[in-house]
Amino acid sequence: MRTLKWHEHVITAGTVLTGCTALVLALTGPAAHAVQPRDLGRQTLAANDGWGSSGPGTTGGAAADAAHVYTVSTWDAFKAALADGGTAPKIIKVKGTIDADGPSCASFEVPGYDFDTYLKTYAPETWGRTKNLDGEPDGSPEGLRRASAALQDAYVKAYVPANTTIVGIGKDAGFMGASLQIKGVDNVIVRNLSFESPLDCFPQWDPTDTADGNWNSEYDSAVIYGSTHVWMDHNTFTDGDHPDSSLPYYYGRIYEQHDGEMDIVKGADYVTASWNVFEDHDKTILIGNSDSASTAAVDRGHLKVTFHHNLFSNLLERAPRVRFGQVDSYNNHFVAGTDFSYSYGIGMESQLVAEHNAFTLPDGISAAKILKKWKETPLTADDNYVNGTLTDLIVVHNAEIPGETLQSGAGWTPTLRTRVDPAQAVPGIVDHRAGAGKVC
Repeated sequence: MRTLKWHEHVITAGTVLTGCTALVLALTGPAAHAVQPRDLGRQTLAANDGWGSSGPGTTGGAAADAAHVYTVSTWDAFKAALADGGTAPKIIKVKGTIDADGPSCASFEVPGYDFDTYLKTYAPETWGRTKNLDGEPDGSPEGLRRASAALQDAYVKAYVPANTTIVGIGKDAGFMGASLQIKGVDNVIVRNLSFESPLDCFPQWDPTDTADGNWNSEYDSAVIYGSTHVWMDHNTFTDGDHPDSSLPYYYGRIYEQHDGEMDIVKGADYVTASWNVFEDHDKTILIGNSDSASTAAVDRGHLKVTFHHNLFSNLLERAPRVRFGQVDSYNNHFVAGTDFSYSYGIGMESQLVAEHNAFTLPDGISAAKILKKWKETPLTADDNYVNGTLTDLIVVHNAEIPGETLQSGAGWTPTLRTRVDPAQAVPGIVDHRAGAGKVC
């Protein structure tokens, strides 16, 4: 018998079929014929599959009638489909790669905006490093930057209504420069799509952000903001043709034009992120965006998120950084590059459980860097393998970074897991099956 690839199956009478192809076979005597797999848009999150399955679960637009099923291949058509029908269940099928960048950065510039004038006006030797630009009037270079940024903001953001499934058709569907806003809604599914990060045309200079100042940008590829029951599955997030290494420097700082790949903030809850690829990015995933008292009042008791079978490749940090949330992260593969900073950020009142994961680190990168302590809060980190060796991430962190001692024990035990693969098998499973184009 020939050797089968991971997505193929040997069929015998009585075989229970699982896996990507999800073929349903009708057996008639000795012969069998394959029935086409069901429509991706009608699939829902399985019971017990992470926090997204809690309560009523996540069904997205699976119940949509024929009038609310759309196939789109342009940004305008995609936005129109989102707006049509209000919160009635809908399925939006994305065909090919949709360009959401706009014609050019120059197309968003308001009259009078000039970047060279901006640089001259706010140069540290002129402006100093003690006052930010927030109070600058509308007619100033900063005011004109704000107005230009507002035009780009309106163009690249797309607001997803409740009870919606957005799914890519085939292996090459996705967006360039889009920012999906899943904001204040319930019951959303996003699957089988590639996202090339938006490129902010108008980053703001903040001379007070660190001693050297920083350029701060907008636009995550996906923002889950105050929303509940969201399933992000088999998507690929990347900086594509515009990695940070291609960006210029001004005032001695990188002209940062990327924000996050997927942020979960402002009391969002019951999210499952499964079988995604997050790659080639700096500040990747933020759960809870502030330590402030006002943010804490919104986030405490929320931000329940599950990450499983995701590939985190060549990221610098935030995979994820967690504040407040009960986050279950298991069966993920983390592949670090030479610029690696950390994977898990342990933040304010977080309750992270990180188990049965695999980490691949290059020579010279210590396992002690996998965890980063931002606040005094315990976590659970069991049965994790680093370069094939079982490693206690907390012990190795505390041994090498004594000024950031971490405590063990997140205080809760995840129960919403459909399957747990052996951590040593995770690289072989996840690397072949995660990401867009690998779901049916």
